[in-house]
Amino acid sequence: MRNFTTILTHPGSSHKDEFLACCLLVAVHDAPIVRREPVQADLDNPDFAVVDVGGEHQPDRGNFDHHQFPKDHPPTCSLSLVLMDMGLYEDARQYCDWLEVAEWFDTRGPQETAAWLGVERELLAKLNSTVDLTLLRRFAGMSEISPGEPMWEVMKWVGGDLIGYLKSLREKLNEIEKTSEIWEIDHPEKNFRILFLPRCENVADDASSGLARYAAGLPEDKRVTGMVYPDRRGSGFALSRFNDHLGFDFTRVGDEPDVHFAHARGFVAKSSATDPARIRELLAKSWKPID
Repeated sequence: MRNFTTILTHPGSSHKDEFLACCLLVAVHDAPIVRREPVQADLDNPDFAVVDVGGEHQPDRGNFDHHQFPKDHPPTCSLSLVLMDMGLYEDARQYCDWLEVAEWFDTRGPQETAAWLGVERELLAKLNSTVDLTLLRRFAGMSEISPGEPMWEVMKWVGGDLIGYLKSLREKLNEIEKTSEIWEIDHPEKNFRILFLPRCENVADDASSGLARYAAGLPEDKRVTGMVYPDRRGSGFALSRFNDHLGFDFTRVGDEPDVHFAHARGFVAKSSATDPARIRELLAKSWKPID
């Protein structure tokens, strides 16, 4: 496995794409960052990761630039290229909702990005926070960032958290795919589907945190309106809406003896019931199809 000893990116103003690309590389390689224009020797050096500059996308040589791509190339930034090299891009595009926007913003600019999103350009500026502005401004003002320095350590946190999120989510989704069930529940007014995650030894305690992501990726003929998953605070199960489907109002079962919690807004309930037949009964009582 290669190990970059230096991460090189351009000087001057900084954007989110090369900042996050460098964060990922710092998290994996523990290398210092140098901000200057590269020379050919840098591009040819396999120990250097050259990011967002240099005019080359040659990942086998550690070069991750996108500016040489043709005008009609799909929006792809340096962060995209580093994620691809790490084998994380497909999951990141699917499960990091902000990534595609970052790709558009960096390659198409604010005007086209706003049009693509269907919003006014001014709205984009309103989505920035002082966290974004401060980190990018401080990063832009530095020529070298070394291990132990506050900025480098923060970047390692950011990159490590992103990698950890994607890898742990992929593990959870694989577990869910192997163990979950789709329940087709008959109802006098309208039938509905539930994604059920049983309690079993090979499923991590926090696997349910990926359940909504898994449900969102189900094909049309398996789309669900609700989810049932192990209650981490008890031996029973949680019953919840999927995508806040208003056909479910779990306050309708709030007085049932085996329901110990039903949120006042009706989107979730907790039950000590473990018998699938009883859970189905509670779901049916909570269901009232919307027009």
